[in-house]
Amino acid sequence: KDWDQFITFWRGLREKSIANKGKGLGILTEPFASPTIHRLVEQFRREFPEAQVYPWEPIRHDSRNSWVEGKTEKQYVTRYRTDKAKVILSLDSDFLLTESDYLNAASGFAEGRRMKTTGDEMNRLYVAESGYSITGAQADHRVRLSNWQIGQFLAAVAVELNKKGLDLPFSADFIGKFSDHNFDQKLIGAIAEDLLTNRGRSIIICGMSQNTSVDKLAFFMNEALGNIGQSIEYREIPDTLQPSARAFEQFTVDMSGMVPGRKLDTVVIFGNDPVYASPGTIDFASLLSGVENTIHFGDYYDETARHCHWHIPQAHFLESWGDARAIDGTLSVIQPMIAPLYGSIMPVEMWNTLVTGENIRGYEIVRDTWKEVIPGADFEKQWREVLHDGILKGSAIPSREPNVRIDRKAELSAFGASAFADIEPSAENPEVIFRPSIEVYDGRFANNGWLQELPDPITKLTWDNAALMSIATARDLGLKNGDIVRLKRRNSDGVELSLDASIWIQPGLADFSISVALGYGRKHIGSVAEGVGFNAYKLKSNTEDHALAQITIEKIGEGHKFANTQDHSAMEGRAIVREATLDEYRENPEFAPRMVESPELTSIFTEHKYDKGYQWGMTVDLNSCIGCGACTIACQSENNIPVVGKEQVFNGREMHWIRNDRYFVGDVDDPQIVVQPMPCQQCENAPCETVCPVSATVHDKEGLNAMTYNRCIGTRYCSNNCPYKVRRFNFFNYTKDMPQTIKMLQNPDVTIRFRGVMEKCTFCIQRINRSKQQAKKENRTVRDGEILTACQQACPTKAITFGNINDPESKVSEMKKIDRNYALLAELNVKPRNTFLAKIRNPHPDLVEKKDDAPDHG
Repeated sequence: KDWDQFITFWRGLREKSIANKGKGLGILTEPFASPTIHRLVEQFRREFPEAQVYPWEPIRHDSRNSWVEGKTEKQYVTRYRTDKAKVILSLDSDFLLTESDYLNAASGFAEGRRMKTTGDEMNRLYVAESGYSITGAQADHRVRLSNWQIGQFLAAVAVELNKKGLDLPFSADFIGKFSDHNFDQKLIGAIAEDLLTNRGRSIIICGMSQNTSVDKLAFFMNEALGNIGQSIEYREIPDTLQPSARAFEQFTVDMSGMVPGRKLDTVVIFGNDPVYASPGTIDFASLLSGVENTIHFGDYYDETARHCHWHIPQAHFLESWGDARAIDGTLSVIQPMIAPLYGSIMPVEMWNTLVTGENIRGYEIVRDTWKEVIPGADFEKQWREVLHDGILKGSAIPSREPNVRIDRKAELSAFGASAFADIEPSAENPEVIFRPSIEVYDGRFANNGWLQELPDPITKLTWDNAALMSIATARDLGLKNGDIVRLKRRNSDGVELSLDASIWIQPGLADFSISVALGYGRKHIGSVAEGVGFNAYKLKSNTEDHALAQITIEKIGEGHKFANTQDHSAMEGRAIVREATLDEYRENPEFAPRMVESPELTSIFTEHKYDKGYQWGMTVDLNSCIGCGACTIACQSENNIPVVGKEQVFNGREMHWIRNDRYFVGDVDDPQIVVQPMPCQQCENAPCETVCPVSATVHDKEGLNAMTYNRCIGTRYCSNNCPYKVRRFNFFNYTKDMPQTIKMLQNPDVTIRFRGVMEKCTFCIQRINRSKQQAKKENRTVRDGEILTACQQACPTKAITFGNINDPESKVSEMKKIDRNYALLAELNVKPRNTFLAKIRNPHPDLVEKKDDAPDHG
């Protein structure tokens, strides 16, 4: 069937639905923040008053708002202003990478850690978590706790704040229990002191795995500290529909016909794949088979689409017209970069057809909405301005403090000693925590090869998920990497659920707390995702399960192969990533370049000279870098880097031009993590150049270590001679059978490399040349900041600075003058033009063990 035939079918069904006011019609939709879709949904509700709209997606980020919304009967969007916070307490919240609004959070957090002089201030981050997250890796103080201990940890901090005079009127038994806790009292005291000292400039953030009691307590603590309206903003954003686990549960009940008079006979599913992502207790495919008319609208002919009567292919967002509200309320118009390639349908077109039965172009639908957004005689002029600017200027919505209609004193005094469960995970009864995948999220990106091959920033695994556990847990359970286990549990209804998973041992996790990434184990959405990992959703009883207690583990096999891009995780005493505490840095500002003695060496070759013109260089601020991997994907996209697949990654043949090295520092069971992006270091005395027998590796007049691909004969001498190991070899011809759509994806400014040649970072030479050509046309030199490398452009924390180091006034030159600047392996006399700014942590002075020697970076 084609689109016109579907419209004919729907028009007939629509007439029947209008006649019965939509009774039996239900739409399961993804959440949205779009004026146009909101307008169409409201029109749908008026047209079909007895129809139901169920907002849902598998991973919910609104749990932190659920309690507030329940008391105010309004939908709020929370924004944590990390740029305004001096102290942050994160409770199992990976707010720097996987929580909502993470880009703003990461950017603001990095601004609070950017230091040019020893006199600059730094924010301070405390993290309590069961897994090991990117946020935990950036912590000044990190404590590993089971998921069930985190609420108790927060309660202990709250009681300490109460003792120090903060207005938190708890009951006597609550104070009694959480005064006598098992946590480090010095840490609890330091956190309380910091929060009190920084009233209005602190944030307490709860992760999605925490229950309502923890969210409620955190809200009242933030309120008492004066953070709400200052470092925490709440907004009532119109044009939005937030996901609801209760809505999905009602949807399944209505599909089954359990409630008389609510049986659904027509179901439309927007974007979601509930056959794949439903909890193990729900056989969603069987529920679909009992519905008379089923329609799926989505990117893929996926697990759910295969069980529906109709599948409507959804246009990619780069092919679509639409609109959106940002988290601060700013309105924008989504404009396509290309017409739909395969006759797919835009979301606004699908909604409009459901509502009106008409087939109207997406542009016209969006434009009709904006006639209401910007009414008046000058609509055409303002519409053109919005299309030009991308946003409607001045449309942001002020934040406001939620009017929580509740007796705060009564609510807090109702917290009893049993407010937070005393569940102690053990070898017999471990806990499982479900987390969104850093690479494929909830599974929607599972067929994206770039993301499947991107190493997890903590585990460094690709093409897999795993049941992650601590060293002690694996030892007590008698397990090793690659063992296959069966996780089993019995839910409250007595139904036994099980999941077969492979084990990966991860330092720094809470003991007997097993972290599992969602989003894997996909079927039928494409060859990339097929058979990768296991589907962790099937261990859930309901969609709100984020953490499960009392799991049993049974070993059922071994030998699963993981493709891991980093075999060695310690620096072995070498000063690779250099770090110090803030006090140590202030006492010894030039600690970083002095950590390794670099004797004056003379090269046997003539030194390159740059008396005039350009000399390109880069600096990476390790104090801002969070190790997210955005630079790796940006580089892959920009430079046509192939995906090689799990087998070749397992063989050590990954092709990324930028890798993000991750090192553990300190105690093996509870280490700190440091990260370091590692592109080609663009050496002046490049050891790769001197060993190439055919002069394929050359030094150009602007300092670039360039590759002449059609000269390379694949000896790989250059790779063997590179101390940084940043050169990649094409073992196979990955492009010869490339489909036309993938060819369209390739950057035409970058050469497609073939089998048998070496490749590496080029500082995005195509961008350099484009800017130089434009400058030549305008009879000028390239302006500082005019060239952004792909990695620099994508970095959410602005950790990467690139430019002309021959210009003493350039930003990159200024960065290299900062006393934290150091060149990695400078003692080899390779003279890299890439340098790093050392990492600084800001621990509380009362929690630092005084040391006479320099920081240990082993």
